[in-house]
Amino acid sequence: MPFKFDLITTDPTGARAGRVTTPHGEIETPFFMPVGTKAAVKALTPEELRALGAQIVLSNTYHLYLRPGHKVIEALGGLHGFMNWNGPILTDSGGYQVFSLGKLSKIDEAGVRFSSHLDGTPLVLTPESAMEIQESLGADIIMVLDECTPHPATHDYARESMERTHRWALRCKEAHAGAERANYQALFGIVQGSMYPDLRVESAKAIIDIGFDGYAIGGLSVGEEKAQMREMCALTAAELPADSPRYLMGVGTPEDLVASVEAGIDMFDCVMPTRNARNGTLFTSRGKLGIKNALFERDNGPLDSECSCYTCANYSRAYLRHLFIAGEMLSSRLNTIHNLHYYTGLMASMRQAIKAGEFAGFKSKFLARLEEGVK
Repeated sequence: MPFKFDLITTDPTGARAGRVTTPHGEIETPFFMPVGTKAAVKALTPEELRALGAQIVLSNTYHLYLRPGHKVIEALGGLHGFMNWNGPILTDSGGYQVFSLGKLSKIDEAGVRFSSHLDGTPLVLTPESAMEIQESLGADIIMVLDECTPHPATHDYARESMERTHRWALRCKEAHAGAERANYQALFGIVQGSMYPDLRVESAKAIIDIGFDGYAIGGLSVGEEKAQMREMCALTAAELPADSPRYLMGVGTPEDLVASVEAGIDMFDCVMPTRNARNGTLFTSRGKLGIKNALFERDNGPLDSECSCYTCANYSRAYLRHLFIAGEMLSSRLNTIHNLHYYTGLMASMRQAIKAGEFAGFKSKFLARLEEGVK
């Protein structure tokens, strides 16, 4: 089944509900993608992800290119067969990971030269090789190679970086157009422009002119103030086509998700729910909870009395605190189950509110409950 996006309804606030169709199934929007960087969402099985309401997962081109190698994965049935996930998969291009290497990478017109963080081997990632790697991995949605502009950046550098992203995007599209898998792998373009409104608008227009199956907003949540991130997100989303999915990359907190859905975003990913789970920070209906707090040593109540996940139904705050303090592996599993259940449940609640035309009321109640704080 080819890739398709159907916009079902738009709430008076601008929040959208729709459906993405991929060769491996349909996804209701807005949705959150758990991050399975190395072809695994840490601590969970694919079956558990499905039970938690995950519709799609994200894997990382950079890490899988280094180990075990995209050709190995291709020979073993592609990512779907390799990781036993029969639902949709999105792979990012590796651009952000290269950006995070800092001095270990060098960007020029050809692409990115970098040293493997595993053994220091010198490597090159180009728009063409980013397409070839992702085509081998076999994801349903793949991303162009872009330069994630660092923050802060001067207007001159932000423009130079943005224009290079545009040229790379065109090369990606041309390389992918001739690929055997092009008919069933959707290719998304990425808008850059740092924190400059004029560049964001210009970048959106340039990427739209090239033409992609969907459009992502990159280069946010890289150290800027929260208000600035939300301003750039809303400004950019307004420039993107209404009949294509809009993807905000690498964001974020539950509050960020709600604000960005209101701005018209359809797709999200972030390591926050899984990474925070392993670090003992848990998301609840009334805000974040640090499970190692001594306050919970004898607390026999559930993590969140309003949550129906496996963790909350079976284990107390006291036990979860004990597991975390003791360094037990079960801590990561139970905490991750809860956090991803919270995130997928939040997205499902937003979809329901949008379809009912009641997103403003949902947002108001959501923020009010966070202000009440954890009890």
